[in-house]
Amino acid sequence: LGVEGAKAFSAMLLENTTIVSLHLSRNEFDDHAAKYLVDAITANSKVEMLDLSYNMFGDKAGEILGVAIAENIGLKELKISWNHFHGQGAAALAKGLGANIFLKVLDVSYNGFGSSGAAALGEALKAESVLEELNVRGGTKGEGRKPGGLGRNQDGKREGRGVNVECFCLNPMQSEGCCGVCKALQANSGTGIEILDLPDIPVNKELAELCDAVKILFPNLLLRYGGNTKLQRKIQSKAEL
Repeated sequence: LGVEGAKAFSAMLLENTTIVSLHLSRNEFDDHAAKYLVDAITANSKVEMLDLSYNMFGDKAGEILGVAIAENIGLKELKISWNHFHGQGAAALAKGLGANIFLKVLDVSYNGFGSSGAAALGEALKAESVLEELNVRGGTKGEGRKPGGLGRNQDGKREGRGVNVECFCLNPMQSEGCCGVCKALQANSGTGIEILDLPDIPVNKELAELCDAVKILFPNLLLRYGGNTKLQRKIQSKAEL
């Protein structure tokens, strides 16, 4: 659809009060197209599911989309994977996501968030929210940083619903980043996280010991690490990742 399509959809969504699910993936929307879409995202509170994955949004789009998402009170599911949010754009997008307290499902996978983006997403996860599913697969790149707010989601503490984190496989965090994730879990015993997937990552002694400690602390946690295809769960052994 390109820029002209984004312009047309934006005009329509400013008036439409019927559509609740909108799939706009694979349309070559870029930063210029985002300028039109933000008006609709800000004003339309009827759309509950928005899919903007597999487009060409860059850092400028991350900055303006972040502001729009922060102001939307109707959006419950956002898919914005496979775009080009790096550095400052990723941080701005994460900040906007953190300000939205209504999102239940968030997919920002395969954007190469990098160190600053991962740190910003970690701060966003500390906010009061109802987030139930998070996918940042492939979302940080190369520098071993992790979303440091893991386990801070208040919905998991308040209502006992877990955050299904489908996050770290195919993500080059290496053992240092994985140790950070485990330490974050240990520091937040009230977390509602149900799944932690850390496959294909070199396991050193520290990581192995931390994983064992986490399994003891959270006996219901579905945990995989070090390329071990055997999922380890003491309760609900029939669950599969």
